[in-house]
Amino acid sequence: RHLRATKRVEKMALLLRAAGRHGLRIPLAPVFGARWAVPKTTSAKEEMDQFWEKNEQLQRPVSPHIDIYSWSLPMAMSVMHRGTGAALSTGVSLFAVAALLLPGDFSLYLDLVRSLELPHPLIYAGKFSVCFPFAYHTWNGVRHLTWDSGNALKLPQVEKTGYLVLALTIATCAGLAAM
Repeated sequence: RHLRATKRVEKMALLLRAAGRHGLRIPLAPVFGARWAVPKTTSAKEEMDQFWEKNEQLQRPVSPHIDIYSWSLPMAMSVMHRGTGAALSTGVSLFAVAALLLPGDFSLYLDLVRSLELPHPLIYAGKFSVCFPFAYHTWNGVRHLTWDSGNALKLPQVEKTGYLVLALTIATCAGLAAM
């Protein structure tokens, strides 16, 4: 029984492979067999070698360099969204490892920071910088959800929502850092 199921899966895989290469031009018979599969003429490595040779002959650049683009707000915000996502992931991971490995609990380290008697502007700047990735990534995530719903996709709206995200991020960080 298992052998029959495996054979059926193999036959379907061959059919899908052939259909992928030739669309629906293949004849569909009651029994799908290897005779319907078209042998591949080149390997993936050979195709990639042909691709790179053609690009070298045409003197195409490997990929557009970042210097050829003039930076726009959406472009910068996309890079910043990825950066804050990576920073949040790294920060949460480091915090979790520290919580597991360091002796004592969080209040011990909070008391240690308080005992340093750092000036208020420095503490405010520290709170603001810790809050920034959370606030920016959250507000820009809401912006992306808005786009996913099909709204605010025209360029002027993208620019306006970008400025709105920046304003909300700064306001959120300023408010939370003041606590």
